[in-house]
Amino acid sequence: MRSNYETFFDHPRFALVGRSAAKPFPLLSYRGLKRHGKTVYAVDPSAQEIDGDPAYPDLTALPEAVEALIIEAPKQETRDWIAAAAQAGIQDVWVHMAHDTPEAIALAEESGINLRTGTCAVMYVTRGLSYHSLHKAIMKLAGKY
Repeated sequence: MRSNYETFFDHPRFALVGRSAAKPFPLLSYRGLKRHGKTVYAVDPSAQEIDGDPAYPDLTALPEAVEALIIEAPKQETRDWIAAAAQAGIQDVWVHMAHDTPEAIALAEESGINLRTGTCAVMYVTRGLSYHSLHKAIMKLAGKY
């Protein structure tokens, strides 16, 4: 049986939130989703373009609805992005490892969002030998994949 983490990637349309002004946009996740044939929109209030694609300032600016959201923005923004996801009707959200907060987790629970935390989405969308594939192997051995 596939885990809740694995089934997250069954959706066809994703938004990925980052803030380039604070740290580099999460291109590994962005490109990985695209390689898997997913429609993925970059949401970055501090950029006009990500990897040659338009960047959107928030979820309301997206050209179409998405089913899933990955948040890799600064930790202090996580709760606000969870709130935006709830308002947009997004029920599947992944908060990048160490970017969750008790307030964000509580809001997701109150909003009925299926929240994934505590691990990195990159290990599910990248291929080949890398730090992320090693992380993936360790998580599988630990039963946390």
